[in-house]
Amino acid sequence: MEYCIRELVREDYGLLKDFLYEAIFVPEGMPAPPRSIVEKPELRVYLEDFGNRKGDMGLIAEVWGKAAGAVWVRIMNDYGHVDDSTPSFAISLYKEYRGLGIGTAMMKSMLQLLRQRGYTRGSLAVQKANYAVNMYRRLGFRVVGENDEEYIMVCSLV
Repeated sequence: MEYCIRELVREDYGLLKDFLYEAIFVPEGMPAPPRSIVEKPELRVYLEDFGNRKGDMGLIAEVWGKAAGAVWVRIMNDYGHVDDSTPSFAISLYKEYRGLGIGTAMMKSMLQLLRQRGYTRGSLAVQKANYAVNMYRRLGFRVVGENDEEYIMVCSLV
């Protein structure tokens, strides 16, 4: 499948709410939460005023000119927060584009962009049961903390 990855522009910001919903891990056999879940304060932090803070940046994956996925980072007090100078990741793909290598390509591109902009590491939180844990490990993310359900992972960029 042919795709391209490009920088997120202001006109794309409206897509982030949809991609945030898609980023919510739903275990096999469990019902998906209502779309309104993205309005909860602990999730709104990924979207509020995006593009207006230092460190806000993102990428969009397009397949045949249509947005298929997004990865974005910002320095925020989210589930993957480790300190006030490390951007936290959010990433998702629409279901029909998962498992095709697009997510890995988006992550590699974002890690490179963070390096170019002088960041020394990136962080994320991921549910332990999420198949993406293995992708993050392959990309160099290491577990630095955990709770019953999630890993906090950090990737060094130096």
